[in-house]
Amino acid sequence: MAELVFFSGTMDCGKSTLALQMDYNHRARGRGGVRFSCNDRAGDSTISSRLGLKTDAVEVHADTDFWDEVVVRRTSGLRVDYLICDEAQFYSAAQVEQLARLVDEMDVDVFAFGITSDFRTTLFPGSQRLIELADKVQVLQVEALCWCGRRATQNARTVDGIMVVEGDQVMVGDVAPQTASDVPGVNDQITPGEAGGHEPVVGYETLCRRHYMRRVTAHGANLMAGGDPTLPFDVDACLWPGAGSGSGSGLTRS
Repeated sequence: MAELVFFSGTMDCGKSTLALQMDYNHRARGRGGVRFSCNDRAGDSTISSRLGLKTDAVEVHADTDFWDEVVVRRTSGLRVDYLICDEAQFYSAAQVEQLARLVDEMDVDVFAFGITSDFRTTLFPGSQRLIELADKVQVLQVEALCWCGRRATQNARTVDGIMVVEGDQVMVGDVAPQTASDVPGVNDQITPGEAGGHEPVVGYETLCRRHYMRRVTAHGANLMAGGDPTLPFDVDACLWPGAGSGSGSGLTRS
């Protein structure tokens, strides 16, 4: 029996690596499949892993119909036994329902991979529908880590090194760690987007719940430590000028 399986986890927990491995395993057994991706860090029509693995894929757009994608291939003589659907959090709820229909009516296995919530801890529409419809939801066992060494459970977005909780749900950025020298004007304690002469640097980072609530990123912790390497010490977000203030900041003193 075909299944719809959703593999979820935070950034950096190996979702794309597993997607490529599963595709390899199924192809090695003579099964035919199609790889799909959406907004991959390496560009359109690609599934890439931070380990350096990369392969081509079909880019998913707002008007992509998975049912039609499979029907066109099967009627042209191609074998489609399974689908690899990376970055599935960016799919629409209707597209997830198309995937479920393929499982039930065409006996196509669907393996979807994606993060569940965005930088505001809000469920992505695609992930929410997958959780509601999937035969199995599997949380990946490879744990991403916060800069403090604890297990990371939240995906944080930064702009010019400062964590933000407002903005568009989908915005492409890197997840490479930032240092003080990476962020223009950071020594002047500017606010995001105010530095003249440069485009705001958008980045992403995985944080434990504690430091997500305190708005303390690795970059902010480094600044508080005077530029020394980050250590698992107790940092107070109120000491970090870029952590935010006012209602909704979620900051408290220890």
